Amino acid sequence: MKKLSIQFTSVLLVGLVSSQLVGCATTTNKGAVGIDRSQFMMLSSKQVESLSSASYSQTLKTASDKKTLNTDPAVLARVRAISDRLIAQVPVYRADAASWKWEVNVEKNDQVNAYCMPGGKIMVFTGLIDKLNLTDDELAAVIGHEIAHALREHGRERMSLAYAQQGGLALIAAVIGSKKNAATSLDLAGKGTQLFFSLPNSRTQETEADRMGLELVAHAGYNPNAAISLWTKMGQNGSKKPAEFFSSHPADKTRIDDLSKLIPTVMPLYEQAKAGK
Repeated sequence: MKKLSIQFTSVLLVGLVSSQLVGCATTTNKGAVGIDRSQFMMLSSKQVESLSSASYSQTLKTASDKKTLNTDPAVLARVRAISDRLIAQVPVYRADAASWKWEVNVEKNDQVNAYCMPGGKIMVFTGLIDKLNLTDDELAAVIGHEIAHALREHGRERMSLAYAQQGGLALIAAVIGSKKNAATSLDLAGKGTQLFFSLPNSRTQETEADRMGLELVAHAGYNPNAAISLWTKMGQNGSKKPAEFFSSHPADKTRIDDLSKLIPTVMPLYEQAKAGK
């Protein structure tokens, strides 16, 4: 009887998830840099964005409680101004992203890191700016790279692949779990954070974010050459102690070479944006 119950539960869980499967698709337009890879998506955008939103809200609360959230108005204004210019260009890759509920915040944290969670939830750590002494163009390159991850829904893709590879029980619990009380909501937020950060980007995803981010930067009127100096600085920083930003895929000559080859493709977009100001 116990074995039958387990089998029934498994079938039920599979049925619940199967009813929400999305399949394979490309999430963005090609753009000038030509991103056109078909992606494996078993979880819907709505599911993943809901999980990410809860996780981001919990992150903001934790930082606020620690008094590390948006502590410097000038830095916050700078990060938001740069982000706003980049966000204005997201319809180049997908029109629906313009209506995402974008949020941009800064956490006082020594880590050299930044991220954009599914649905447009951006966080920049002060360590990234301070330790690398970033120019506006270089900071735009970082944020553009992270926005590109969100536009391509790499987080959703990673979660979908993890579900397929591991049977998905933990992901099912996280995605379709009950939200009946505050404790459960906090638990879901924790799962969202764990899933987002514990499933590293693949080299393919990193390359896509590099290329798309470069184009976003150019469209926004930031010098795409700054991506080269940015990743050079990142690599030098990582040689002393691996930066959190490079925990899975450190910057190397291949990455910089790839970006260098694309500079002539996006430079006209940059020049056009500058001329239009």
